[in-house]
Amino acid sequence: MPAGGEPAPPRGGEMNESTVVIVGAGPCGLATAVELARRGIRVTVLEAADATADGTRAILLWPYSLDLLDGLGLRTEADRRGVPISSLVCHTAPGTARRVPLGPFDAPLVLPQQETVALLKQELSEQGGTIEYGVRVTGLTDGPDAVTVTARRADGSPAGWRASWLVGADGVGSTVRRHLGIDFSGIPVSETFLIAEGGLLGEFDTSAVHYHMARAGLMLLSPLPGDQVRISGALADGHGPVTPESAQRMLDERGPGGLRLTDVRQARSFTSQERVAATFRSGRCFLVGDAAHVHTPSGGQGLNLGLADVRNLTWKLAGVIDGSLDPVILDTYDAERRPAAQQVVRATSRLTKSATLGPAAWRVRNLAMAAAHRTGGLARFLVPVLSGRRVHYPNTLGLAGPERTRSKGLPRPGSRDPGWPLVHGPGTAGRFQLVSMGPADGRMYRQAGKFAGGEPLVAHSHRITRGSGYVLLRPDGFVGAAGLEADFPRAAQAFARAPWHSAGHI
Repeated sequence: MPAGGEPAPPRGGEMNESTVVIVGAGPCGLATAVELARRGIRVTVLEAADATADGTRAILLWPYSLDLLDGLGLRTEADRRGVPISSLVCHTAPGTARRVPLGPFDAPLVLPQQETVALLKQELSEQGGTIEYGVRVTGLTDGPDAVTVTARRADGSPAGWRASWLVGADGVGSTVRRHLGIDFSGIPVSETFLIAEGGLLGEFDTSAVHYHMARAGLMLLSPLPGDQVRISGALADGHGPVTPESAQRMLDERGPGGLRLTDVRQARSFTSQERVAATFRSGRCFLVGDAAHVHTPSGGQGLNLGLADVRNLTWKLAGVIDGSLDPVILDTYDAERRPAAQQVVRATSRLTKSATLGPAAWRVRNLAMAAAHRTGGLARFLVPVLSGRRVHYPNTLGLAGPERTRSKGLPRPGSRDPGWPLVHGPGTAGRFQLVSMGPADGRMYRQAGKFAGGEPLVAHSHRITRGSGYVLLRPDGFVGAAGLEADFPRAAQAFARAPWHSAGHI
């Protein structure tokens, strides 16, 4: 069915109603559903499979993804189920371990994907959201006022949904993307990767993710919950079938020695691609996660990139639905997230190429790695890339303050800054957070309080400091604006007059 024209109900089937239909019940689809449902929005998730895919799959959640779980009230349980990581360790030579400590703003949590999915499914159920399993989308019509989805249930019966908005979270082979006619250009990655999981005998630091940079190739060794481990790495050309024995050979050839895999529960190979959709939005339809982008597994970025899509989209979509934001703000989703995805694809491509070098280049890389560790370069450059702190949004909301404030110790607009985290709590979802700075009852405090008091989109807090200024955090945690006290009147005016600001609040 075309992506435009008049909607048509499925012949002989029921037509269901929902405010938002989400196609795909993986972690990105479920996170989208939960974020919207907790704002009181009616959501329906359609999943072609009979159940959400099981298995560890993506295992590394970096802090920005963990902050999403925190905002949903799921962080404590995630921490209980996962393995905290406090450092990265690069092994560039036998007996050489170059440890990079990770602070709280950069430290990830190892949490197998099925655990992330289980947490989100439970929360969605508590929020009243619906998951329809065994429903395969066969077409969609993106009309001026609604999206109509036609589908077929597992028993062959037709079904349909009419919704105000649709989110495609249905993976690399996205049916939604195909029906919208959105190009998914890119290239296949030439390397084939091994992944194996099981128990491990031998000395192993479970507080770190280990990168073994051996002559035979790079191997990642990561802890998993339940005293399990994962090993992964690019296979050599001409490799045979992947078996527990071939996984052990990789561990012997690239690892530190003295380690043995036991009770291997999976050993398989996989290939990857590097692709980014030509647009992440078409009319009333959006793409998130692997439906929008895919890249190599280096650095554990995939799920985190998708959850960042979710955080960017859901506060905007929820605001449009409840009338607090003008629909023009939805144009910023593609403008912000597609460049971010392209940046991550380039970064993971470079990491993969550096991990699959020949013998001569391998030696140069490891020497460079050692030098970077001595000078602190690994901590300054690699860690922010892996944790997502290198992502920077353009001034799409029109709120950024003057550049001169960057010399005053204020965060850069469009960035995420460890010194300026979102505060989660009642009444904060979907709201900007204005943090004023200065004396306890100074002019900056009073100006900010008066502004927030008349602005339902903004929550206000204050830090007592010697200098006076402000930081405006977006609902997704990125810095929207920052400035000195003298800059605030202009910033407040820019906020109130922004094209995306609903006329009902101006």
